[in-house]
Amino acid sequence: MSTPEWTPQRRITPELASAEIARQFPELAGLPVRPFDSGWDNAVLAVGDRWLFRFVHREIAVDGSRRELAVLGSAGELPLPVPRPRFVGRPSHDVPLPFWGAELLPGVGLAESGLPVEHRGTVAAELGGFLRALHDPARLGGLGELPVDPLGRGDPARQATRAELRLATMAAEGPDGVRDRAAELLARSGPLRRAAARLGPGEGRVLVHGDLHARHVLVDGARPSGVIDWGDTAIADPAVDLMAAWAAFGPAEREVFWSAYGPAGADRRLRARVTALHVCAALASQAAADGQQLVLAEALGGVERACDDPT
Repeated sequence: MSTPEWTPQRRITPELASAEIARQFPELAGLPVRPFDSGWDNAVLAVGDRWLFRFVHREIAVDGSRRELAVLGSAGELPLPVPRPRFVGRPSHDVPLPFWGAELLPGVGLAESGLPVEHRGTVAAELGGFLRALHDPARLGGLGELPVDPLGRGDPARQATRAELRLATMAAEGPDGVRDRAAELLARSGPLRRAAARLGPGEGRVLVHGDLHARHVLVDGARPSGVIDWGDTAIADPAVDLMAAWAAFGPAEREVFWSAYGPAGADRRLRARVTALHVCAALASQAAADGQQLVLAEALGGVERACDDPT
């Protein structure tokens, strides 16, 4: 079996992180350092009870980390908390890839929270309002140069092709209990993939988070408490973020989301559905391989919602 694409190129151990943080930020020396989370491109470690440090562990994410720092440092006020970099590390011999630290935001990822879809109305309302504010064209001023949709997430044909490959791979190679579900979802995704092939890329140009699935929305109880992991932030069509309507919400909660966000035409919603299809399939492939059962259930649910919504 091939090495998963999210495998770290640089492994950041607590010992390595602790030593580097102490060298560069002496005020944090001596605080306990422990693993906190890990994604495709970054390892996150807790430093004491107050700080989280984010270490890039795949070189492909270096440019994204620079954009993340630029946007989080200058995007202004937003309706939900986002990480605000306080400690920005310098590349060193031991840690040559970017890293930075910010205050820990409260809550847990929506995907890991166990909050049922039907109880997510408040999250839908506040996330819709958050995206309305984030997508305000006036927010682009002062951000400097950002790439336009570098991952092609506003291109539905490209996203549909990627989703088909992800689902087909899980159907062939996934663990027991996942293969049959992936094969079923692959078959059910056919109409959406065919619709995507007839639709061109979106032309909107707003600031986007870029990877807004249910792991990157924090909740504290039934309320959202933050939006994290901005490594894919860029300029793109709003559909890139509006995928959250399917990645995180069922039909009733989706209507709450749209009421808070505002109008989005049929083509934009279709692009968002296809983006949700691909991103949730990618999230499911990692969760299945790494045994993250809550995330797997959430991600496969997002694939299913994207496939089955008739709108």
